[in-house]
Amino acid sequence: MASSALPLPISPPSTTPSTVSTANNNPSHSSTTIICSPPPNPTLRTPSIRSRLSRICQQGQPHVARQLFDTISQPKTVLWNTIIIGYICNNMPYEALLFYSLMKSCSSLTKCDSYTYSSVLKACALSSNFRTGKAVHCHFIRGLTYPSRIVYNALLNFYATCMSSMDNKEMGGYIEGFDYVKHDLVCKVFNMMRKRDVVAWNTMILWYVKTERYLEAVKLFRNMMKTGIKQSAVSFVNIFPAISGLEDYNNAEVLFGMLLKSGDECVDNFFVVSSAISMFAELGCLDFARKIFDNCSLRNIEIWNTMIGGYLQNNVPVEGIKLFIQAMELGTVFDDVTFLSALIAVSQLQQLHLAEQLHAYVIKNERKLPLMVANAILVMYSRCGSIHTSFEIFDKMPVRDVISWNTMVSAFVQNGLDDEGLLLVYEMQKQGFLVDSVTVTAILSAASNLRNREIGKQTHAYLLRHGIKFQGMDSYIIDMYAKSGLIRYSQILFEKSTSSNRDQATWNAMIAGLAQNGLIEEAIVVFRKMLQQNVVPNAVTLASVLPACSLMGNIDLGKQLHGFSVRNLLDSNVFVGTALVDMYSKSGALKLAENMFSKIPEKNSVTYTTMILAYGQHGLGEQALTLFSSMQVSGIQPDAITFVAVLSACGYAGLVDEGLHIFYSMERE
Repeated sequence: MASSALPLPISPPSTTPSTVSTANNNPSHSSTTIICSPPPNPTLRTPSIRSRLSRICQQGQPHVARQLFDTISQPKTVLWNTIIIGYICNNMPYEALLFYSLMKSCSSLTKCDSYTYSSVLKACALSSNFRTGKAVHCHFIRGLTYPSRIVYNALLNFYATCMSSMDNKEMGGYIEGFDYVKHDLVCKVFNMMRKRDVVAWNTMILWYVKTERYLEAVKLFRNMMKTGIKQSAVSFVNIFPAISGLEDYNNAEVLFGMLLKSGDECVDNFFVVSSAISMFAELGCLDFARKIFDNCSLRNIEIWNTMIGGYLQNNVPVEGIKLFIQAMELGTVFDDVTFLSALIAVSQLQQLHLAEQLHAYVIKNERKLPLMVANAILVMYSRCGSIHTSFEIFDKMPVRDVISWNTMVSAFVQNGLDDEGLLLVYEMQKQGFLVDSVTVTAILSAASNLRNREIGKQTHAYLLRHGIKFQGMDSYIIDMYAKSGLIRYSQILFEKSTSSNRDQATWNAMIAGLAQNGLIEEAIVVFRKMLQQNVVPNAVTLASVLPACSLMGNIDLGKQLHGFSVRNLLDSNVFVGTALVDMYSKSGALKLAENMFSKIPEKNSVTYTTMILAYGQHGLGEQALTLFSSMQVSGIQPDAITFVAVLSACGYAGLVDEGLHIFYSMERE
């Protein structure tokens, strides 16, 4: 039977012995000589040769196995298959395809079987070689009367893998009308399989998940169960991302029950446990995640990392640190991901003494500090308020990448050291590092804080010259110009952007900028346009608009915004709540301000100060002093503005002695 040629850069050998040089990624693999018809060796038998070839490949030496293969006269199909599989197992799919091409052209006596085609299709999937895979598909249709299940499973995996990894433009050269075919071809292969095992079902479910067709994946999982196919460990691993993608809490609980009933095969499977914990963590169901973690009798470091990461993902750093300490006490060997998670947890807690202890432990247990971990240490110290320590570590780092520089620049800006941040950007460029979106964001923030028009303009010009665009860029530039007193520049930039390109942050920046520059009516107009464009306001929007309501004396609009915040569960936000207290008090509605203040679940110093100012402005000095005492009892530290508010309230009410007492206590502190 004539075989069609594969589209590979290899010429078939002639009938006489010839030499074919094959390259691979390992420099130690030298070119080998392939003799199509070497002298026979009667001492070697196919089973023993196959065993030897397989063992050599398993040892990571497929080139040695190939040299042995080249000494065999008229090797049987099983030996060709062994070398192909050996290449694949050693992550050398291209060499496997070259060898298959040689097999097809070297001898008409060698016939490919199901294992040949299934192995070659796997190599095509690994190398995303769609064209060759299509050719192999044609080969086995002509070469096999009844293709086996393993061939169809390999074919399904090949199409699913290539379809999900290649875009329309790339695939369009091979398939006409690919937009339609893309989600249909894999289904056709699956549907034409007469008998499907769990491997085929798992492949199809994974295909749906990779293409973000989560609902279809869940339906297929149910159909698999209805047909009586028992789910495997891979089935669970594949379906979990679909459940989290759909935010399907009900099916998550069902899967939890199925997982517990499935026995040790799944409950103690590292991949299943890790995937299940990740799914429940993404859904915010930490109790379920922890039950799965606790039921796992054997835990590898990936399971520990996933559970710790789940706590951090849900902003529960205390539990993450507790689990880290538990793992440490059990003698668990940590990897870089574990240390990175612990450093992030301490960053969220912002506890300096804990940061210092963890830093010491990391240094003690890491022979060579990875750059990723070193960067996380910089972040941790800056978040804990020890910017000096952070810079000392940065200064001593033998190797830095752009993330290191950006981390340090952002740390300076976030801690109010804007000039130092800008100087570091200059040094960063001197050392040959290019600024990126993170650097630019920090520069714009520094320019806004410093009200430095020139730096802001230079940065904006740099972005325009180099055609740099990134998400949120317009909002940063609008905010920078507004804070620098160039509100007209902000308005021009805002008007130039199309409504469809304005995200929530851009609208918020424009509204806040107008309000900060005293353009109250214009701020309200932009807010109304935002609503007309069906952009949903968030807490930042309301906190920016509410002060404008009080300045305009428009309490009715303020009440409408209050109602909106209640309907959208934003009234419990401390910034929105504080803005509502301020709006009501300045509009003369003190009772409404008091009522709003009492409903804020977590108050900060600004919230207390706003209410104290309200009492002072209404001549209620006694209430202001009582609230000030309550603030101190609750453990919230007053700042300078709070003291000024209390003293003003005492002055309005004629409470001289109380005012002096607070003044002296302020001096002592």
